[in-house]
Amino acid sequence: MLITVLKSKLHNAVVTAGDVNYQGSLGVSRELMDAVGFVPYEKILIANITNGERLETYVIPEEKPGQIILNGAAAHKGKIGDRVIVMSFAQLYAEEVEDFKPHVAVLNAKNEIVELKS
Repeated sequence: MLITVLKSKLHNAVVTAGDVNYQGSLGVSRELMDAVGFVPYEKILIANITNGERLETYVIPEEKPGQIILNGAAAHKGKIGDRVIVMSFAQLYAEEVEDFKPHVAVLNAKNEIVELKS
């Protein structure tokens, strides 16, 4: 049996920009992607802490540090300054779940990592 578990999470990220005319996705700075193990074009779930919106999209790398950019239709679900949680999931066999720990980065208001768990 496969069980879906949290794989990676950016907690309390702050939206830094948005572009409704972009073709879609969430731009995340490369250092934040690497810290939690996101890979380019990975499916993600975004929970907007500020307004309660939730959406699924995919992640793309941004080179400028600290960037969280809502693109395309996702830009309608939040605005600059909103706090969001960005999550990805993995499917594991039941026997793998007990030893598995997700990679979680808690961020400050500048999208700097203040706590890293795994």
